[in-house]
Amino acid sequence: MENKNTIIHFVGAGSGAKDLITVRGAELLKNADIVIYAGSLVNPELLEYCPDAKIYNSAFMTLDEIIDVMKDAYDSNKSIVRLHTGDPSLYGAIREQMDSLDELGIPYDICPGVTACFGAASSLNLEYTLPGISQSLIITRMAGKTDVPDSETIESFAAHKTSMAIYLSTSMLDELSERLVRGGYSADTPAAIVYKATWPDEECYICTLETLAQTAKEHNITKTAVILVGNVIANSGYKKSRLYAPDFSTEYREAEVDDNKNL
Repeated sequence: MENKNTIIHFVGAGSGAKDLITVRGAELLKNADIVIYAGSLVNPELLEYCPDAKIYNSAFMTLDEIIDVMKDAYDSNKSIVRLHTGDPSLYGAIREQMDSLDELGIPYDICPGVTACFGAASSLNLEYTLPGISQSLIITRMAGKTDVPDSETIESFAAHKTSMAIYLSTSMLDELSERLVRGGYSADTPAAIVYKATWPDEECYICTLETLAQTAKEHNITKTAVILVGNVIANSGYKKSRLYAPDFSTEYREAEVDDNKNL
């Protein structure tokens, strides 16, 4: 009999803390019969939302094995959650899974989550887009097991001297620092290492590009960290937002008039 009710739910687990999953994501977990989670990256406390579900750890599975579990569950009219770290759209390898499901005619949807760089910003009380300092955020990574296109080199992004969040690169910090400086940042540009952002065992360290690799070595951080770069980390020298300036009109508020200005 054709299954018309069940779909695969790709769910973003959030940046780490159990309560930083979305309300929708938590509800999908609570109602799941089958959960396939990224065991090497997702906080296992999130599985407390689904104590009765059958759990698969995708760290030990191939793509074909993951799809086989999804298909069998779908054919059995089971509720399925594919639980990814952070937000599934960033470094989640979900496109290949969705393409396989398309080939099988199995429907799916995506529930977004809080990615690590936003969890890290919350831990540091950081705003990436300070007026007069930066109005952009570049999210990227160093080439590793997965290649990076030639047009997306660290040096080319560093030339913008804007805020950057660099994933999956903690084991290559000496090279990363050199390439960021070569691209345009000064060696004293503020940087931060946020290990396991928002997890119970999170660690945060502020440094500079020059001291980035040494800071990681001193604290024995070799993986599971996001690297932040940019002058916004200094939290100084920025301009206040015009949105709240008394002489600035908006759809909701008229600018205040200084009666003494023309006297």
